[in-house]
Amino acid sequence: MKLNPPLLALAAGAFGIGVTEFAPMGLLPVIATDLGVSIPTAGLLISAYALGVMLGAPLMTLTTGRAPRRTLLIGLAAIFTAGNLLSAISTDYTMLLIARVITSLNHDAFFGVGSIVAASLVPPNRQAGAVAAMFMGLTVANVVGVPLATWAGDALGWRASFWGIAGIGVIVMAALRLTLPDLPAPAGGKMAAELRVLGRGPVLAALALTVIGSSAMFTVFTYIAPILREQTHASLAFVTAMLVTYGLGLTLGNWLGGRFADKSVDRTLIVTLAGLSAILAVFAFAMPFAVPTSILIFLWGVASFALVPPLQVRVMAAAADAPNLASSMNIGAFNLGNAVGAALGGAVIAGGLGYPAVSVAGAVAAALGLVLVLVLTRRPAAAGSAVSG
Repeated sequence: MKLNPPLLALAAGAFGIGVTEFAPMGLLPVIATDLGVSIPTAGLLISAYALGVMLGAPLMTLTTGRAPRRTLLIGLAAIFTAGNLLSAISTDYTMLLIARVITSLNHDAFFGVGSIVAASLVPPNRQAGAVAAMFMGLTVANVVGVPLATWAGDALGWRASFWGIAGIGVIVMAALRLTLPDLPAPAGGKMAAELRVLGRGPVLAALALTVIGSSAMFTVFTYIAPILREQTHASLAFVTAMLVTYGLGLTLGNWLGGRFADKSVDRTLIVTLAGLSAILAVFAFAMPFAVPTSILIFLWGVASFALVPPLQVRVMAAAADAPNLASSMNIGAFNLGNAVGAALGGAVIAGGLGYPAVSVAGAVAAALGLVLVLVLTRRPAAAGSAVSG
């Protein structure tokens, strides 16, 4: 897709959100030491962000339905910036915890509304690619932004990272104002209509598919570091290299997912979920071997994020007449899948089944997603046959 300044501005917003969501995971020891709390207590900062994400989707989307889209996105970026500024000046744990919740409130709404705006900026046959272009900022955040923020936190103190992320927020606000057209609020964007759409079977099925697809990814990714340490007997440098490799796979997968979803959303989901299931199944046996593990981690990253554009477009299409809440809730569905996957992998480990079984569990989750897609794609055909008969 050729250079598109509005899409670049949206991608910059996605980059900032990605950094602020994941960077604290690498900063927990520094934060815990500085604020005098335990690591598990500091870990609640991650949980607080996730809780804010889930609360922010309906709160922000339903209360801003009549706001012009550019104004809304700038406002959401302002919330992001204010939350990170509050984090940077936090003097105690409670203040930082509140700041993290404030920061998270924009998350789902920015991605949800941003996806709709991105799709509106291009012809209909390029919409999945436009959504992928926006989400590219999130994948780049994992490859570049998060390691850089972690390094800055270690070298300059954790507050420096939040100052830097707040600076990104200011840049995003300016970029959105300068590049986005003055898009009006969607006609008929009423709260009741948005809520009614969530009750539709196709919308609920699309959201369920997102939860399952995301859980397949996070069942294993949540435990990638101990898997590499215990099964591959990897050094810290190798683990870091594999995280970067995975991030590069995410970036390529996001691009491929957008490109092929513009041709066929369902076919892209079928191929990607089948590939993800096969990759995780093979990974269960290849864990002890460094070279196959390296290749599989890259392919796993490709398959994982190739799912994102078609899943987002599927929800937007199912809720086409009132897409704002459904689109935002789909981002929440990704986060729910994260939690479900982490719990599933943790249960497998707690059950004494071993790390290879975690990868098998992820493969099964991807296979369940594949079955659901096949069922959903057969339904319209079956309905058409019944009508013609």
